[in-house]
Amino acid sequence: MVSARPAVSGGLLAFAAAVAFGATTPLVQRFGRDVGPFTTATLLYLGATLVAALAGGPRVDPLRRADAPRLFFVAMLGAVAAPMALAWGLQRTSGVTASLLLNLEAPFTVLLARAVWREPVGLRVGGAVLIMGAAGALLVIDGREASVAGGWGALAVAGATLAWASDAVVGRPLADRDAASVVLAKSAVGAGAAFVLGRAFGEAWPRSGPVLALVACGAVGYGVSLGLYLRAQRTIGAARTGTVFAAAPFIGAAVALVMGERAAGSFTLAAGVLCAVGVWLNLGDRHAHAHVHAATDHEHPHRHDDGHHLHPHDVYPQGEHTHPHSHETLAHAHPHGQDVDHRHEH
Repeated sequence: MVSARPAVSGGLLAFAAAVAFGATTPLVQRFGRDVGPFTTATLLYLGATLVAALAGGPRVDPLRRADAPRLFFVAMLGAVAAPMALAWGLQRTSGVTASLLLNLEAPFTVLLARAVWREPVGLRVGGAVLIMGAAGALLVIDGREASVAGGWGALAVAGATLAWASDAVVGRPLADRDAASVVLAKSAVGAGAAFVLGRAFGEAWPRSGPVLALVACGAVGYGVSLGLYLRAQRTIGAARTGTVFAAAPFIGAAVALVMGERAAGSFTLAAGVLCAVGVWLNLGDRHAHAHVHAATDHEHPHRHDDGHHLHPHDVYPQGEHTHPHSHETLAHAHPHGQDVDHRHEH
């Protein structure tokens, strides 16, 4: 049986990733106030490394030697440059403004995914990007910084979103590998590189309180979140995952408000409504058309209840597993995402 709504399952994974990441952003701003940006990145991805190392269960389709160059590149983008820029920006702007500026990651991701991988962007997804961009603009206007330092801080946060969007798009093939293996390798490389840079720039090591807090933020906001993000990306592609993940800034802003940063104004409430509309548009996306699967032999994680993997087993495995398998030519129409079996041209 073919899954009727891959947009829903993938969208919910992306939304869960957004909750995990967004909720920790104001906490990183608070606990990293007196910590150097490279040291902050080190501690965040140390937490992500630990949670990935402790993840149980079998490794389905682990990383391969050929993945090393791509993995190193995305680690430098997503686990060094992006968190370093975010940490630097968080020290110069408010938690609410910084959280909401992270909204820029969605349009960056959609545009890059379209340019690099030719992912289809329909009216609903395009509309969601515009609506969430408008919501972010409302909140930035509502909480804009008047100082020059605040302006540079906002620019640094925007740079972090571009680095994370580039990481997500360039690293899309890694989403087809075991998520825990990718998180572990990427986080370990990123934490190690950031540690070396922090020592080279003479950053002081913080007290134990901020260390433990930032490691915990990294475990949830970067380790758990990245694992969920990769699973979503495997199902619905980089563009759609990025637009649902755009809920993260609003979750971060809400947490910052609860922490007492400032009262919610009319712009904040209006932006929250727009955010909800944007997420609804993504979850309601239904990409379906007649398409042809050419005969092929390949290997990737798969299930036997998706209507595409019809090859025999002596005893059918339960759940997701991987092994080399063959597909015969198949023509049909059904709702689908951007998983490895549906990356055809449009």
